[in-house]
Amino acid sequence: MNLQLNLDELRFDPEKGTVVVVAQDAVNGKVLMVANADRQALERTLETGDMHYRSRSRGLWRKGETSGNLQRVVSLAADCDGDTVLARVIPAGPACHTGAPSCFDDSLATPNVWSALTKIIAARRAELVDGATATTGARALPPEPDSRSYTAKLLTDRNLRLKKIGEEAGELIAAVADGDPHRSAEEAADLVYHVAVALEATGSSLDEVALRLFDRAGSGKRVTGNG
Repeated sequence: MNLQLNLDELRFDPEKGTVVVVAQDAVNGKVLMVANADRQALERTLETGDMHYRSRSRGLWRKGETSGNLQRVVSLAADCDGDTVLARVIPAGPACHTGAPSCFDDSLATPNVWSALTKIIAARRAELVDGATATTGARALPPEPDSRSYTAKLLTDRNLRLKKIGEEAGELIAAVADGDPHRSAEEAADLVYHVAVALEATGSSLDEVALRLFDRAGSGKRVTGNG
């Protein structure tokens, strides 16, 4: 991950020597916390790849130093005024001191489309598991899910999941081969949905895929500025 941020272009507060930093979950888009950072904190962030902040009470501190809830940085970007930095991070745990994932009540917030899809599919599987527990006392999926739920059918039928992934992949290949942009997008959406269901059935998710892609982006870091 090649982190870049031109510190010379930032407008640090003349009295406090800091800029505002908004930490956002790079996978699901949730705003995690807002804190301050001075030049030294940002330099340490760029050098280590972990978020560092500055506060009056704690001085220079690395997020998660004692709790283990580190924030691995994906990217840093200054706003148009240069006095606020958006830090897209991968959190190792809750961001809030209360133990909540975020310092904000985002119960009404809309997650990105991948996380929203993951959440819906996970909820369908939870309903199946709860239903099986209530009727059989065992933590197993029932053999005959509600016929109204296509997702439930996929979650309980391994062969159907595998078949649909193959079918949708083939349809996407055909659309791409034909050079049809609209049909390609439609077929890709169908494929992503079926892949997401298959991942949930194995205990994984699209969010986990995003983390793997971030990991593959590399670990190179570069500091810009004269300080």
